[in-house]
This record gives sequence, structure tokens and C-alpha cells, in this order.
Amino acid sequence: MPRILAIANRKGGVGKTTTTVNVATAMAAAGKKVLVVDLDPQGNASTSMGVNKRGRMNSSYEVLLGECKLGEAVVWTEIPNFSLIPSSPDLAAAEIELVDIEHREFALKKALQKDAVNYDYILIDCPPSLSLVTINALVAADAVIVPLQCEFLALEGITDLISNINMIKKNFNPKLALHGVVLTMYDKRNNLTQMVEDDVRQFFGKKVYNTVIPRNVKVSEAPSHGKPVLIYDFKCSGSQAYISLAGEVMKRERELVAC
Repeated sequence: MPRILAIANRKGGVGKTTTTVNVATAMAAAGKKVLVVDLDPQGNASTSMGVNKRGRMNSSYEVLLGECKLGEAVVWTEIPNFSLIPSSPDLAAAEIELVDIEHREFALKKALQKDAVNYDYILIDCPPSLSLVTINALVAADAVIVPLQCEFLALEGITDLISNINMIKKNFNPKLALHGVVLTMYDKRNNLTQMVEDDVRQFFGKKVYNTVIPRNVKVSEAPSHGKPVLIYDFKCSGSQAYISLAGEVMKRERELVAC
């Protein structure tokens, strides 16, 4: 079975999608078979990979509601070893439709367990809220990666997220773990950045990845071209940071699996 990692934060604009697609790209380049599940109704991960969301196709919405098999929704990208289940605006309504489904918190887990055996890693891009869709992602996941923007208000949101993770662990998914916290939009010229980093590393200790993701214009430009930044500009500082982060994630994975 693949290892399933949810990329989550209740705050929007912190780099969840960028982290998802670029870590997945680096993993695929390392020879790992990777599936990205876009669970955000905005579909930014799908856009970032050049998928036309207006085309008539199955999506994570149909997978979540059991209306199609996982393989019927998979889109192969131009990157070898990297496939995607695109999002759909219909996901915004899934919250209501899931209510009447028995064991609704386990819908995604059941779909992945049944049909996702051929992957090494599954990365789930979560919406910026603790919705029933996000709960499905956390119930299905082995661990959570938390992108954290280097701003003061971001610190307030992460404490709520950790409480949510502990709640999911207690009630639905005992194996769920905090994989790590990655500092994003890092600007070493900004004193606040250093203050946030110091606070986060003091609180979370070794759970904070050594790699930080810098503010970089190429990272911001890449989605508009339908490409991960690693493909858009491999040599830029953002790309090199995500390669380093993916290396840390896979190293930590080996350590977790060995335990």
C-alpha cells in the first residue's frame, strides 16, 4: 500500500498546493510513483498541472461519493510517474451530499484502499477549512505535512490545526501523525520571518523541516503556465528548495516506516 500524506492548513494562501505539486514532482523525478488528489473545490493543484477543469471528466468529487472508481478519474501528467485526480467545483456541495452516507468520514479512505495499490506515495491537497472533505483526507492519511507562512497570524491557525489532527487521531485514525511543518514564503531580510521561525522551531522541535521555501517570483509564476516550478525553472531558488524538501520528506518516511 502507498504512503498517504495530507498537505493541510486551515489558513489559505500558505503554499499548500505549491508544496503538494512540487514535492510530488521531485518524488516522481526520484523514481517514485506518485498520485496527487486535488480535494480543493478551487482546483489549484489541477490548474498548476495544466489540467482543464472545464473539460468533462471524473474528479475527486465522483471518487469521494463512490460514483466512479479511482482509476476512472486519474489523469496522467506530462511528468513520468506523476498522475493526478483533478478537482471539481462540485466538491463545494460534497459537504451536504456526504451527510447521508454511512461512515461518511471514511469515504476517501475506502476508495484509496481499494484502487490505489500501485503507487508509492499519495499526496492530498486539502481545502483551507476543517470541512467533511478535509476530515476525509485526514482519516485516509498516514501523516500530515503543514505548510506555514512566515507571518504572525499563521501561528494562530496552526494551533487549531494541531487540535484538529489530535481529534481525528482520537476518533477516526489512530495512526495519524504530524509528519512535519514546512516554513513557506521565507524572507530572511524580514525580522518577523526570523521571529516566526524561532517560535515554530522552539515549539515543534525536530518536526520542523530544515528546508525553508523562500519567497520567489518563479514559484508564483509557474501555476499560470500549468507547470510545477521544478519544470518551469529548475534552477531557481524555489525549485532547489522543493527538491531539498522532498528529500527530507522521503528520508523521514524511511525512518517512520522503519520504526
